[in-house]
Amino acid sequence: MKILSFAASNNENSINQILANYVANLHPNAVVETLAIDDYELPIFSEKRENQLGQPALAQQFFAKIGQADALVVSFAEHNGSYSAAYKNLFDWTSRISQQLFQNKPSIYLSTSPGAGGAASVLSAATNSAPHFGADLKASISLPSFYQNFDTENNQLLNLEIKEQLIQAVAKLGH
Repeated sequence: MKILSFAASNNENSINQILANYVANLHPNAVVETLAIDDYELPIFSEKRENQLGQPALAQQFFAKIGQADALVVSFAEHNGSYSAAYKNLFDWTSRISQQLFQNKPSIYLSTSPGAGGAASVLSAATNSAPHFGADLKASISLPSFYQNFDTENNQLLNLEIKEQLIQAVAKLGH
């Protein structure tokens, strides 16, 4: 199963990318492709720019990557209670190609942060909007206090309760 894993963040050291990759690799038949949204940097979306540029090649490539995957694991970084600007901009451009930009792919939505909130606000927003953008959402899980719950040296989740939730979520992606 080809799983596309990405963080909704342009931070090259994103804890959300660490979490997304960890979860994607929990699938026993996973072939994980990690996508860095920083590779898809576009001008700030506006109708004026869309009229000038049409559908930029980077947005088309991002849409194609989603289409080539069997499943998605996305972990949302929270900036001031919402999406990161880099992700939101890429999302806006890509949703103009198709509002169903997640192409009915089985998906797991995650979030984490260093704090106790675990980026739950942005995860809630993403989860609530998922059906409108073609995500076949199988689970959404927030990991609070990333550095207390995840051992980055050994790439291990220390919170066994959440680890079990993640294992059950990955099983819902299919084979």
